[in-house]
Amino acid sequence: MGKTKVSNILQYLLFLGIGIGLIWYSSKDLSPEQIAQLKLSFTHTRFLYMLPVVVALLLAHYSRTLRWKLVMQPLGYNPSTTNTFLAVMIGYFFNLLVPRLGEVMKCTVLAKYEKLAPDKLVGTIVAERAVDMVCLISVILAMMATQYDVMGAYTIDLLKQLVQQKGGGGINWLKLALILAVAVGAIWLLRYAFAHYANKGILLKVKNIGKSVWQGLTSIGKLSRPWAFLAHTLFIWIMYLASIWLGFKAFPAVAQLGINPAVSILGFGSLGMIATQGGIGAYQFAVQKTLLLYAVPAVTGLAFGWVLWGAQTVFTLVTGLICLLLLPIYNRKKHAQQPSHSR
Repeated sequence: MGKTKVSNILQYLLFLGIGIGLIWYSSKDLSPEQIAQLKLSFTHTRFLYMLPVVVALLLAHYSRTLRWKLVMQPLGYNPSTTNTFLAVMIGYFFNLLVPRLGEVMKCTVLAKYEKLAPDKLVGTIVAERAVDMVCLISVILAMMATQYDVMGAYTIDLLKQLVQQKGGGGINWLKLALILAVAVGAIWLLRYAFAHYANKGILLKVKNIGKSVWQGLTSIGKLSRPWAFLAHTLFIWIMYLASIWLGFKAFPAVAQLGINPAVSILGFGSLGMIATQGGIGAYQFAVQKTLLLYAVPAVTGLAFGWVLWGAQTVFTLVTGLICLLLLPIYNRKKHAQQPSHSR
């Protein structure tokens, strides 16, 4: 077994272990009464209300399909929208199984059925990833700016817990001095490392990632229709936000929540999705802790996190499997309908 395979397996086990650990951490202190309340919350879920959530996700993925086609145009590629959509959904399916496998699979699948160069398609993913990273950061910054009363108070409370004396007294100056010393030391080490070892090991990887993100962002300006790309990007993230807000309506205990909590879940929940394989454990934990800021009980927040994560995961698994089955059928019929040229 090669080093790459071993590394991928260890990475997969690490992220899965973190997810399982977060599931245990978020539920370890639940009393028997709270566990009963958790089960009751699941039974009250209005699953019919999840249909609009599915529609919002489908629209987001269809828009992502059209956006990917825009990125392929400078390469001279114009694949069919159906094949591109099926490839996108298959990519999401495989991303649930193995980290980053989905990006490779959707390029491989589309290249096979549209007779394209897979290595060039992989290059188109850079621009999309770069823009989505900027969008996620923008969501978090917007959340902080528009909900300062909630987020600001929460941040201040966390800082107080770090530096307060035991029992909630005054500031522990020794603890504060240690925190500042560690922060200054970490900044100095980072600056020293990048100054002397920027072209080695993990720092080289970080440098290359930053360069790829910048290249991806600047490549948008070279597209024939950059504004269409940005419009699709905005629509994708609006649909992600809508899927969370619509999810509230399916769960009576949080049905009264508005757009602000939805924005917060979009930001922190997306980080949870990145943190572990398929977001398992981390997504539920992020939703639970976020909803606590809006006076939603921990048990209710945890239950809603599981419902929302479950809906997204089942949607991805089911649509991915359907698309895997449809892809060869669609292309067989497509080629059969094409007129044959006799010699």
